[in-house]
Amino acid sequence: MPAIDLGLPTTPPTTAVRRRSRQIRVGDVPVGGGAPVSVQTMTTTPTPTADTDATLQQIAAITAAGCDIVRVAVPTQDDADALAAIVAKSPIPVIADIHFQPRYVFAALDAGCAAVRVNPGNIKKFDDRVGEIAQAASVAGVPIRIGVNAGSLDPRLLAKYGSATPEALVKSALWEASLFEEHGFTNFKIAVKHHDPLVVIAANRLLASRCDYPLHLGVTEAGPAFQGAIKSAVAFGILLAEGIGDTIRVSLSDNPVEQVKAGCHILASLGLRPRKLEIVSCPGCGRLQVGLHRLATQVEAAFDGFPHPLRIAVMGCVVNGPGESREADLGVSCGNGKGQIFVKGHVVRTVAEAQVAEALLDEALRLTDQAATEPVGPTL
Repeated sequence: MPAIDLGLPTTPPTTAVRRRSRQIRVGDVPVGGGAPVSVQTMTTTPTPTADTDATLQQIAAITAAGCDIVRVAVPTQDDADALAAIVAKSPIPVIADIHFQPRYVFAALDAGCAAVRVNPGNIKKFDDRVGEIAQAASVAGVPIRIGVNAGSLDPRLLAKYGSATPEALVKSALWEASLFEEHGFTNFKIAVKHHDPLVVIAANRLLASRCDYPLHLGVTEAGPAFQGAIKSAVAFGILLAEGIGDTIRVSLSDNPVEQVKAGCHILASLGLRPRKLEIVSCPGCGRLQVGLHRLATQVEAAFDGFPHPLRIAVMGCVVNGPGESREADLGVSCGNGKGQIFVKGHVVRTVAEAQVAEALLDEALRLTDQAATEPVGPTL
């Protein structure tokens, strides 16, 4: 169902002008060159990629969550053999993630993958195979992603720099890029990843100043959901606000659907992706007369998957509650176990605390029905 404009205020532009880069295409998704920043993730099914049913089910779930591009790991021949079936049925472009064995690069190209990710630091004799890979990718019209990770940096650079410093990561990426360039191949994007967001920021700033290739941002091994989302938001927020970055992946130790949701929220918070549901809720204090934390969770659950843009205020007392509720599309200002329900700045009814989530959803559906037939102006 297409989203209906319910009048959610647009975010004023606050980020820097996007870094100028050349553009590549990953399937039907443009990357770089002013294209919208895309969200990526990887499948993490309990069974290998070769289990095409499980892989495709997970791809369907992340697509529904807002994912633009998906990577699948190809560590075995069985996985490589399954790529053609996965590519044929995937609703979004598929990137083959290749480590150790360069022969799987050619299998991925033959299978019709939209791009191939290679990690030069751990592919056997990679430097000697660049010419073959460049020629095959050029014939197929498929871009390559050069992915440099702190955990698998070329041993020669580790020896020189002592650790995966920003300079070492960038040196590795540009060296491998130069090998492709020697063969006339420039259809690639670059990623330099580290578990430390400050290293990610420094490395991408340095890389952005030294090339015009599209950049994929990632804080690799970011950690469990809470910690990983914060680390990723810090790194991505700073870089994207400076105009650096063309695709992102939030690498959480969590379901890839949650990775995609986090990525979409980061982009929406920066005004780089249209906002959908936004819940404004207070942290709580000694003035509370309702179970606000429980109430905010109930409202969030009630609106899970709601396809239309809405700002909903869930407020716990009379200090900021009425004002925030009036500024939102929908809102509730609570006190004494009850909540005043606001719609477009006006109180429409008062309900018991237990009925707040249901009441807000009812009003949202009513707004949606009205907006489908009547133009709604912007929220003031």
